[in-house]
Amino acid sequence: MEQLIDELIRLAFAEDIGDGDHTTLCCIPGTAIGKSQLIIKEDGVLAGVEMAQRIFHHFDPELKITVFIQDGAEVKKGDIAFTVEGKVQSLLQTERLVLNVMQRMSGIATTTRKYVKALEGTNTRVLDTRKTTPGMRMIEKEAVKIGGGVNHRIGLFDMILLKDNHVDFAGGISQAITRAQNYLKEKGKDLKIEIEVRNFDELEEAMQTGGIDRIMLDNFNTEDTKEAVKRINGQYETESSGGITFDTLRDYAEYGVDYISVGALTHSVKSLDMSLKAMD
Repeated sequence: MEQLIDELIRLAFAEDIGDGDHTTLCCIPGTAIGKSQLIIKEDGVLAGVEMAQRIFHHFDPELKITVFIQDGAEVKKGDIAFTVEGKVQSLLQTERLVLNVMQRMSGIATTTRKYVKALEGTNTRVLDTRKTTPGMRMIEKEAVKIGGGVNHRIGLFDMILLKDNHVDFAGGISQAITRAQNYLKEKGKDLKIEIEVRNFDELEEAMQTGGIDRIMLDNFNTEDTKEAVKRINGQYETESSGGITFDTLRDYAEYGVDYISVGALTHSVKSLDMSLKAMD
């Protein structure tokens, strides 16, 4: 996973700088030394400080970062998260990538924290999904964790999630589950199995088949969720997904589901405003 992040940073610089930042190179001497500060311009949850350090040092190991506010802290407009000092050419060429990453991560962490707080007092945790920006999944999922949420799965490799299309192509709930169990046995893999169900008939079939770890209740309304949780009766972990808004989130939690997955944590979040400004 560390290798993926390094590759993301490398590609991001290649995309942005190309054959050279000619604006910086034409007017800033290579020997010039300066200092910038990361200014928060909007209240929220800070995320991406560690990533920023990684980006700075990837580009120029001699840059010196002094951190004042750590990832996960609630910040207010006007706060200074860190300063960075070194070659001005390096400061200018890293500025946009650092801001793009931190604004995106902080927006995700801020939104996640809002959902987490809405669930306080219940035993329900908020999950992210695979609805992430291609290539940026690792840092977006890290932002969810910083905000207090839980990573559902990183990708298609670390958990088996039998969704509606898998079930339909396999010929049904029991067929999909049985094939998954046989596959894991044949490959010698130890992965959790989750099955998505769309109605009570599928729920009953999943429970009768057994050998699963979690049941996802897809597009169940609150009353049906209450009934489903009652039927499952703690035999399997439960997850609600689909059609859940921030306003209805608490209702699902109070009916006893273990997890609620929220695609909106990553696919439509607003970035948190901040800037990286030169200091005198």
